[in-house]
Amino acid sequence: MKSYIVGVGMTRFEKPESRDWQYWDMVREAGSAALADAGVDYGLVEQVPVGYCFQASTAGQRAAYELGLTGVPVYNVNNNCATGSTALMMARQFVQGGISDCVLAVGFEKMKRGALGGGADGGDFKSSPVARHYGIMAAAHGFEMSPPTAQIFGNAAREHMERYGTTPAQLAAVGAKNHRHSANNPNAQFQDVYTVEEVLAAKTIHDPLTKLQCSPTSDGAAAALVVSERFVVAHGLHDKAVEIVAQAMTTDTEASFGGSCIDVVGKPMTAAAARRVYEDSGLGIEDVDVVELHDCFSVNELLTYEALGMCADGASGKLVESGATTYGGRWVVNPSGGLISKGHPLGATGLAQAAELVWQLRGEAGPRQVPAARVGLAHNIGLGGAAVVTLLRR
Repeated sequence: MKSYIVGVGMTRFEKPESRDWQYWDMVREAGSAALADAGVDYGLVEQVPVGYCFQASTAGQRAAYELGLTGVPVYNVNNNCATGSTALMMARQFVQGGISDCVLAVGFEKMKRGALGGGADGGDFKSSPVARHYGIMAAAHGFEMSPPTAQIFGNAAREHMERYGTTPAQLAAVGAKNHRHSANNPNAQFQDVYTVEEVLAAKTIHDPLTKLQCSPTSDGAAAALVVSERFVVAHGLHDKAVEIVAQAMTTDTEASFGGSCIDVVGKPMTAAAARRVYEDSGLGIEDVDVVELHDCFSVNELLTYEALGMCADGASGKLVESGATTYGGRWVVNPSGGLISKGHPLGATGLAQAAELVWQLRGEAGPRQVPAARVGLAHNIGLGGAAVVTLLRR
């Protein structure tokens, strides 16, 4: 059974503690916007998967209650940075499997200021679900005093530079591109434009990554209404409908733990999910017009180019430097500004990517619009074992 996104909504992504609101306020705003976009009443919603990482159990219920007290089942989803796209995948599976005709996927996060920790949450790091991942990094590179997430991705960047000759300027080009894109996104946390030289000159977080190549902590929410084909027909939603053509989730395999930070941060997972999506859809990266991918750090955008088949291994630095991934190039990657500039409230990120692609494929992205966009690809990854690739078509 086919599934379609017919409504999307999101809040503005903001610096934590810059606005007096709670997570349920965020969900009320984003969820109501998605329902209004579709013109569908919450009473028609049959299931609600809600994604978040930093709130207590059943926070999904507390958030969804702001949309209505209908008794609808609510599922609490936590998959690290891939949480939002995991909620979207659950919604699609409910619809595709014929269980439900109308499902609202929601993701939110209310974060603290400052860099993310390494995953131990103040407890025993040995029991952390990412201890094995950081162990690979420590064995190869040691452990420094920089923020752990920046450190593991920064070490992946060092490996890429050593292996392929990737330059600091090529890494910085990712940050410059995404900051430039976000200047046209009123929902982005940042709308400042920087040159490659300014990105390179910013404060170093973990060499070679500077602050302007790192996604910030953020508050915000996003939502998508996923429905069946018969729901589209019954409610006259053809003009709103964007098909979820294919979607795949993968987790770590032995390929992740061979000793390289490039692998341990998720490149093999992404490649496997992309292959499955291409096989299931009959489409390839050559058919894609616009991409929203997980640029938590600039190096991850380069690794994802390679994993998605946009270029050969080691050629991603030259690809971004050539202009192939911005307006006028072969693809437009992260027209929203990506995580680096739009912001990264973990539970909302995957659904915000879907929202941007829906707007792009409907031709509703305003000054960010990718000309004649018909096929979009979203990529969302969570350190610790989750990668989701979604292919959308208008």
